[in-house]
Amino acid sequence: MPYLIDGHNLIPRIPGLDLASDDDEAQLILLVQEFCRLRRKSAEIYFDNAPPGQPKARTYGQVSARFVRAGRTADDAIRARLLRLGAEARNWSVVSSDQQVQLAARAARAQSTSSETFAHLLADTLRTGEVTSGGDAKGTVSEGEVEEWLDLFGSTGDRPEDV
Repeated sequence: MPYLIDGHNLIPRIPGLDLASDDDEAQLILLVQEFCRLRRKSAEIYFDNAPPGQPKARTYGQVSARFVRAGRTADDAIRARLLRLGAEARNWSVVSSDQQVQLAARAARAQSTSSETFAHLLADTLRTGEVTSGGDAKGTVSEGEVEEWLDLFGSTGDRPEDV
């Protein structure tokens, strides 16, 4: 099941990422790229407040980053994407803790996952490095690679407990 992700809603829920950082979006894209490789999934990440002159979309392997111009929000773009998907929306999972986005996901019959829950899934997937859906040893991440990710983006050991 592919993901529609509210990027700026997810960033503050991931240890080591900060919305004030100049490269927060690039860091999130890298993490989600590795997550998608390991999970054999695809994702569209929506970011609002795109600077003028920046392309509207970029593709990074199984991850498509959508940069929403001023005057619209990522929430608006996700809702519009769900409408365009029509009945196919039921095959997608929407990641956001925004209540309006979650309502739109449920109305479209898409799965809805909070940013907090997805951040935990992302961290667990990157920590274990296990390939899902019939992956093989070529897709695993070494212990050294996991340590490198944790050094770059912070340890998940200090994350808040699930509520």
